[in-house]
Amino acid sequence: MFATRFAPSPTGRLHKGHAFSALTAWTAAREAGGRFVLRIEDIDPTRCKPEYEAAIFEDLAWLGLDWETPVRRQSEHLADYAAVIEALKARGLVYRCFRTRKDILDAIGDAPHGPAEAVRPGPHPPEDEARLLAEGRPYAWRLSLDRAREVLGEDAWNALSFVEKGVGPNGETGLVRARPETAGDVVLARKDAGTAYHLAVTHDDALQGITHIIRGLDLFEAAHIQRLIQTLMGWPAPTYRHHRLLTGPDGRRYAKRDQSVTLAELRAGGLAPEALRAELGF
Repeated sequence: MFATRFAPSPTGRLHKGHAFSALTAWTAAREAGGRFVLRIEDIDPTRCKPEYEAAIFEDLAWLGLDWETPVRRQSEHLADYAAVIEALKARGLVYRCFRTRKDILDAIGDAPHGPAEAVRPGPHPPEDEARLLAEGRPYAWRLSLDRAREVLGEDAWNALSFVEKGVGPNGETGLVRARPETAGDVVLARKDAGTAYHLAVTHDDALQGITHIIRGLDLFEAAHIQRLIQTLMGWPAPTYRHHRLLTGPDGRRYAKRDQSVTLAELRAGGLAPEALRAELGF
């Protein structure tokens, strides 16, 4: 059965861009006679707030959307993600990385062959890792692309692909060759949260039977590394559809960090949900 999802992080109030994405996914599910799943991706303990989660439910209900219950909150399932990390560790697919963000940025600046190589720092020498562990230094678990390629073999690595029903930033559509190397050795778990975006999202999409991932074009590149994780874990390959991004009067896309006008503010100003849906093309 067709199943898609809207998976916001409760780090701020929803804006028009979120409304467009949620309506796009919800409408696709209704037209296909399928499932629409709402998931709360709240693995960032410093930025996610209960009041923002409550506001997500309020805003989506105001828009006229409905969804399956119970709603999955990622923060309630950290043991699930820890089990995936353990499975990857057992296969040598992840390594501890003690480098800070500043260390990585400095390495990018010093690398003669460019940023693409700099985001693949590789494991620390054993003696350094032992010392850093003894010192209690924080670390992340990174996916080793070199090891992933070795485990899959060249044929399977070169055959990695995903189906794109939309149009990517460079015109990609149909069967798209996955290029996980463009993402580097991504972080799959952090000490503070026990997981990170790429691992949690791929795990939950598989667990919840998501067949179609409908989301903004800004996440197109994420599909490349997520397709690799799905393959390594034996999870199903969903179909992707990356939709256009809404922009405001200034030409910039709507974003929480830019303090875009929120749905709550539009509602308080007297805007009817039917009017917003019509403005967004629904």
